[in-house]
Amino acid sequence: MVVAQVAPEALDPATGGPIAYLGTFLVSTLFYGVTLHIAARYVLGDVRVKRAFTVAPALGLVSILLQQWGPVVVIPVTFAVAYVAIRVVYDLSYRITLLVTVVYYTVAVLVGLTLFNFVRLLGTAPV
Repeated sequence: MVVAQVAPEALDPATGGPIAYLGTFLVSTLFYGVTLHIAARYVLGDVRVKRAFTVAPALGLVSILLQQWGPVVVIPVTFAVAYVAIRVVYDLSYRITLLVTVVYYTVAVLVGLTLFNFVRLLGTAPV
């Protein structure tokens, strides 16, 4: 069985064309939607998944548009966009919105680091 090596550089859509950007947008929207739903359920209890996937495309678009700027710019901007979008879509108070946003970012970082390390581990697998 042949296993293809996957390097983190291969995950950059800039090396591909419009299809790579579309794929990255769809995968990031799925990632943000799932992690936001996990965070919202943890903080708010039973909420509809539709709300998380209403916020997720905005986060996916912002992260793709700002990827060239690095984490120093991307993290605060996506945090602010997430805060505003969560506040509007979930119709929460400022404090609860902040709590949901912080828990969301925590879940996203934990899941993201786990997936990143898994991809790096696959990259070291013998062919």
